[in-house]
Amino acid sequence: MSKKILFIINKFAGKGFEPRVEGKIIDTSAQYGYECTLEFTQYKGHATQLAKTGVDQHFDKIVAVGGDGTVNEVAQALVHQKIPMGIIPKGSGNGLSRHTGIPLDYTKALENVFIGNSVCIDTFLVNEKLSLNVSGFGFDGHIANLFGKDGKRGLGGYIKLVLKEFFSFKPFAVSYWINEQNKKTELVFIAAFANSSQYGNNARIAPQASLQDGKLHVVFIKQLTPFASLSFLQKALMGKIHQSKLCLTLETEHIQCRTEKNIPYHIDGEASGFANNFSVKVLPKSLLLLVPATAHSI
Repeated sequence: MSKKILFIINKFAGKGFEPRVEGKIIDTSAQYGYECTLEFTQYKGHATQLAKTGVDQHFDKIVAVGGDGTVNEVAQALVHQKIPMGIIPKGSGNGLSRHTGIPLDYTKALENVFIGNSVCIDTFLVNEKLSLNVSGFGFDGHIANLFGKDGKRGLGGYIKLVLKEFFSFKPFAVSYWINEQNKKTELVFIAAFANSSQYGNNARIAPQASLQDGKLHVVFIKQLTPFASLSFLQKALMGKIHQSKLCLTLETEHIQCRTEKNIPYHIDGEASGFANNFSVKVLPKSLLLLVPATAHSI
């Protein structure tokens, strides 16, 4: 019996889907002895449904072709399953792919699906919603709730939106409990829950985070002045953000956060609305992910 592989494709991720990619997927699958099926997402949440069907039909591998949102949706069906997930990154940031070393070039990423190693990584829940990479609330949640509403995405549009909204967003008080104890209050601009090192585009919010240590890096960022923000951004791109005095980083398996008012939040960069209470916990070694054989530490 031949092996089966399912590709779940978001045509609208990144710069769109090129028809020649479909032929490349079919040819490469055959080269490695796999019978492949291609499914295209049609609406938000559809990737999860398609992946669940793939699980029920006993596919050997299931691949997300799209951005971090598509990857998240596919993963929702594969958590605690024995079917490994592959990624062909086609999004704006591709944070999880960059952290793990999955190639951004689609031909190399496709090759990785067949020759990469299957490793078990942590995932986590934010108010019972699955996250793989980086989620959080505050300014980045505010941007996520606005980003793409005009139909335009991409790094350039993201930067323009950040610059437009930066001065009007106000810091807010957060009370938090680490592992059910040690209540503290901080005035913050961003609160990030990081399973991997970066949001995407090599902007590293938690340079020392690992997908396999059973812990999250919780990062509280204080109010940034225009001058301080330039230095802060430089540190983020250099992987030194944890050295900034404006950044408080905690490591934990579970955290509870509460704000006085509803704050916008995001899950892996996708807008998730508003909340004033955030319960966050790690699901250790809960997802099989196909990563390059050269990836020594993830």
